[in-house]
Amino acid sequence: MKASQFLISTLKEAPADAEVVSHQLMMRAGMIKKLGAGIYSYMPMGLRVIRKVEAIVREEMNRAGAVELTMPVVQPAELWQETGRFEKMGPELLRIKDRHARDFVIQPTSEEVVTDIARQELRSYKQLPKNLYQIQTKFRDERRPRFGLMRGREFVMKDAYSFDRDPASAKASYQVMAQAYRRIFDRFGLRYRAVAADSGAIGGDLSEEFQVIAATGEDAIVYCPASDYAANMEKAEALAPAGPRAAATQALTLTPTPDRSTCAKVAELLGVPLATTVKSLVLASDELNDYDEVVKTRLWLLLLRGDREMNEVKVGKLPGLEAGFRFATGAEIEAHFGSPPGYLGPIGLKQPLTVVADREVAVMADWICGANEVDHHLTGVNWGRDLPEPDLVADLRNVVAGDPSPDGQGPLAIERGIEVGHVFYLGTKYSRAMNATFLDETGKPQFMEMGCYGIGITRLPAAAIEQNHDERGIIWPDAIAPFTVVICPIGMDRSAEVRAAAERLHDELQDAGVDVLLDDRGERPGAMFADWELIGVPHRVVISDRGLKEGLLEYQHRREAAASKVPADQVFAFVKGRLAA
Repeated sequence: MKASQFLISTLKEAPADAEVVSHQLMMRAGMIKKLGAGIYSYMPMGLRVIRKVEAIVREEMNRAGAVELTMPVVQPAELWQETGRFEKMGPELLRIKDRHARDFVIQPTSEEVVTDIARQELRSYKQLPKNLYQIQTKFRDERRPRFGLMRGREFVMKDAYSFDRDPASAKASYQVMAQAYRRIFDRFGLRYRAVAADSGAIGGDLSEEFQVIAATGEDAIVYCPASDYAANMEKAEALAPAGPRAAATQALTLTPTPDRSTCAKVAELLGVPLATTVKSLVLASDELNDYDEVVKTRLWLLLLRGDREMNEVKVGKLPGLEAGFRFATGAEIEAHFGSPPGYLGPIGLKQPLTVVADREVAVMADWICGANEVDHHLTGVNWGRDLPEPDLVADLRNVVAGDPSPDGQGPLAIERGIEVGHVFYLGTKYSRAMNATFLDETGKPQFMEMGCYGIGITRLPAAAIEQNHDERGIIWPDAIAPFTVVICPIGMDRSAEVRAAAERLHDELQDAGVDVLLDDRGERPGAMFADWELIGVPHRVVISDRGLKEGLLEYQHRREAAASKVPADQVFAFVKGRLAA
């Protein structure tokens, strides 16, 4: 490929609305062009990256035995109504009507359509297992699209769906996909972690996220440096402190805390560690009738150490809160505590409620909490002596760096990541809703066991840039770079020798299957080098008259600070060697 035949449209400055590095650099490198909020054209340079991502994904999916198909972007609402998601999904689901006033959706995912295909095509146990996948455009009507391709409204995704006869074979299919994903992300050449993720209402442990490590990532990844343990923040378990609860040493005391309505301010006033305070979080769970009217409300008091954060996913798994919860209203709090928020505690309640203590709080002694009286807290609080043992003890909090790893292999560490893939065991959630059955050996119908597996095709290049960039621009891994090698001839339009050497090397590399580009635009060296450093092509060869007279060319990897001199007659072999390395 020659640059004069290609479309290169770099910018010196990023648009003002480009907030994160990947958005800024993709715009400046001419890889994407904004059409509307969260909607982008994939320009030729960016599309080359996307196509390379797709090729790797497709090769490994095929290798794993998955079968490719393509499902429509526009889907009939009837299928989504079968599962209830047409109503439940909310405003992210873009609903449209055709000229006959029939309802349709623009697909954000394809569980309904693929389940419909399966219930028509997979009639017998002899046809199972099957894994169907597509690489297709999706649309989610994000309330606040931002960060370019990281959180756009229109995007390309690889979604796959497995169908099996029973849970055991479904779990085997899941493991096949989990290993295929590891091969895919290994080939991308990115630093990533496969982390255990929460499986939501379905339950079980078969759910993993694939996170590209990046300081700008939105997700917190918890891992143990001394073992293979890794989980997202929602899933990571905070172990109970070792040892029994300490004995009480302080008397229960009503302590004035004027204008101190937070644990941090109370600890500062009293000159004690924040870890000696306990915060009170009041939740409510509503029981509804068939008309979605509240018929009964139950209040819950959650107690966490003052320096900890509540983990909503863990709380949502507590018995009685699985169906959903909300934070209590001011009126509900006043009725049960006789005090506004900021001074709440479990002693002296006006009405009973369910008290749930975090594992840490359950073994604390001499702790501090609200007194249910404005401008006052209680110090020297102890279980058993001053209040009954909690109704329930559970893991309620986010882990922090230094917590012991659940596998017992050392302390936990935390780093940031960008989710680019997810493998998930669905069970019979969709097959039951849509009556997708097959006949077993006895001729009886059974619901298919399903799994789903997604990779954000257009999100992945943005994640790669967040991980691989410097002050000059992008640094692509070889596997997904728009071009692997760029040849930069200096004065090609003035020197027949430079032109001949450049074209000869270009043809040799191209014939050897290398994805090479020859910059024949006649740009000044500084501007030419700046373009390719911004675009991030990993390998660069510079050819000049002076170098040819010395019998030398210059090679520089995008990560290297300086160029290396290479004999002109050895440069082809040298570049091939660097590519192999």
